[in-house]
Amino acid sequence: MDAIVSIDEAGRIVMYNRAAEQTFGWSAGEMLGQPLERLMPERFRAGHASHVRQFASTGVTARLKGSKGGGEGVVLWGRRADGSEFPMDASISQIDTDHGKLFSVIIRDVTDRVKARQDLARFATEAAAIREQEKSRVARELHDELAQSLTALKMDAVWVRQHLAAAGTASPALSAKIEGMLALLDDSVAATRRIAADLRPLVLDDLGLAPAIEWLVQSFSQRHGVPCHLDIDESLALGEPHATAVFRIVQESLNNVAKHAHAHQAWVRVVREAGGCGAPGSGKPVDCIVLQVRDDGAGFDQAAARQPQSLGLIGLRERAHLLEGQVRIDSAPGAGTTVEARLPLPADPASEGGVRS
Repeated sequence: MDAIVSIDEAGRIVMYNRAAEQTFGWSAGEMLGQPLERLMPERFRAGHASHVRQFASTGVTARLKGSKGGGEGVVLWGRRADGSEFPMDASISQIDTDHGKLFSVIIRDVTDRVKARQDLARFATEAAAIREQEKSRVARELHDELAQSLTALKMDAVWVRQHLAAAGTASPALSAKIEGMLALLDDSVAATRRIAADLRPLVLDDLGLAPAIEWLVQSFSQRHGVPCHLDIDESLALGEPHATAVFRIVQESLNNVAKHAHAHQAWVRVVREAGGCGAPGSGKPVDCIVLQVRDDGAGFDQAAARQPQSLGLIGLRERAHLLEGQVRIDSAPGAGTTVEARLPLPADPASEGGVRS
């Protein structure tokens, strides 16, 4: 059922079974004596040729390396006779013969598996978008309804205090009670606005990503007393769901700095990088958003067992994974922590239909 292709030490095909004919669309007569790279898209040929050479020197059976998307790690991309590309899973083994080494590659078309994974990712992305919409609705109601009602109530309490003072009928106990009410109302208004901002900062919807990141960095510095330096492209155009993902990754990363790093300084960088990522589903170079959050704090041992309740780093990776992106974390005890995420973008940012920042 699986396609099997054997090559000699020169990389020429010496065996090509019937399943390979059905998978790739070339007959055995057309492929015998041809280089194995003919079955791969050109952009992957150099990398896989070097991998086969490395494998020949080690003699260890291995899975060939490729781009993400197979559901079991990485997959290769094959090229059919009609020029179309498809994802495939491949493993390689070798045998010594009187005529030299032969390498056999067992290939399986995993198009259905990749499609199922992509469908699941789209479903998870839609679910995340619905959660964000609900957070936005609740945050706006807290800001527009509850916060305003509390403010009006405070104004009424101030009016009562002023009239009691003018009438000279306010006892010390009554005055103290009114002052306590006013202080409680101030705290309630501040808490309501803080909760609304944590749920979904309205600046993200109203003004866009760059102002939202600026607000996030300023709020972090004010709350925790840690200077945070921001480097962001003010002209960055980013729509949904990417804008929310970038904001949440930066937010969670700064929360981790505040909770665990004991840092003296932090740095946030958000830029667009041309051709910096592989397109989901094909691996072709596309533009991507690169965001980095760095601190000079305590750091941690990445090899140490993670606490069961420590889900922050898992959440970062999951947010990036939903958009076919990657998160890399570098840290060591005493050397601070760097979180870097790379999120591939659609070819046309306007097609996202989001908010420009």
